[in-house]
Order: sequence, then C-alpha cells, then structure tokens
Amino acid sequence: MRITVVSPDLYEQHFGLLTQMHRLRAKVFGSRMGWDVTVLDGEERDQFDDFAPTYILAVDDDYRVAGCARLLPASGPTMLADAFPGLLADTWLTAHSGMVESSRFCVDTAYDAGKGGSQLHPTTLAMFAGIIEWSMASGYNEIVTATDLRFERILKRAGWPMRRLGEPASIGNTIAVAGSLPADRGSFEQVRPADYRSDITQNGSASARSAA
Repeated sequence: MRITVVSPDLYEQHFGLLTQMHRLRAKVFGSRMGWDVTVLDGEERDQFDDFAPTYILAVDDDYRVAGCARLLPASGPTMLADAFPGLLADTWLTAHSGMVESSRFCVDTAYDAGKGGSQLHPTTLAMFAGIIEWSMASGYNEIVTATDLRFERILKRAGWPMRRLGEPASIGNTIAVAGSLPADRGSFEQVRPADYRSDITQNGSASARSAA
C-alpha cells in the first residue's frame, strides 16, 4: 500500500484513481452507511469537490484505491463550517493559516478481511499517517473534521485522539461530532504502520500547499 497525493494539477494525470475514489465513496457512504449523499453513475460527489481539494489516496500494488480523504484549507469553503456549523460550539469555525479540513475519509472494508476485531487495519493507519505527513509538509499544524462517534473511537484507539469542537448531534442516521487533530511529528510516528510508503516528500511541500 502506498499513499498517493492528487493535487489539482494532477487531476488529469490521475483521472483513473479519482474515478475509483468517487466509486469507493459511493459504496461506503451511500450503500454501506446509508448517508444522504448524491450518487450519479456510481460515483459520490458533493459541492466541496468543486473547490480544488487535495486528495490523499491509499493505492495498492495493483493500482486499486483502498482508502481516501479530501483536504481543503479551513479558511473555506469547508464542509464543517458551511454544511455542519451546528456541530461547532459557537456555530462558526475559528480558522487560521495552519488549519486544514479533512473530509470524506473512508477505507475499503474488503481490506479488513481476516483482521482481528481489536486491530486497526494498516490501510486506516497509513491514511492517518498520510494526512498528517501531507499537512506537515504543506505548513499545516491542525486538522479539523466532522465525523461520527464510531470514527472518533477509532482515532482514540490509533493513539491520535480528537479534541471536540462541540457537542455530538444527530445528523441523518448517525451521531456526528466536530473535532481537531494535531498534525505533528509525534502523531505521525504514533499512527504510521511499519510498512508505510508515500510519495508526499518527493512531490515537495511547496507545490502541495499551493495546490490545496
């Protein structure tokens, strides 16, 4: 498994990977979790995909996307501030230049087959490490997100606990919560699996930040 970064300047080059990503999101959020999302031609998209995000992908040796996340500067527009402000204690996000939003995180559950119930899958940990590594390389030190209580527990088990930015609230068929995560070397070393590989460093931090 390798972490691959797809910034806006690489959308065309990695069109096939992005298509797989949107299909994975449809399968996870639309079919498996039953969220109220827009799926067209088997692909899930929303308005925040139109704001030139950077995508973090976990890609296996057969060029299959096993996990994904979407990153946008917290200065906006963001899902947390614009779609789910009710999750924030003051209903607005105090963004700064070192803050980035992560959204649409998911991992293909097929890669969980044969793993112990108490063990976090290496793909999940690799995705966490990739998000942190990209954030640090791009000059960010704080990651904010809107997620659910189940995923909050996964973050805690990984040793990367989330600081809540408000109280949990019911959204659709899930209990959602907003939170903040550190993007620092200690967190990266904590979650990084032993066989972690990424193309983040070789792509350079300057291009990654400008493309976010």
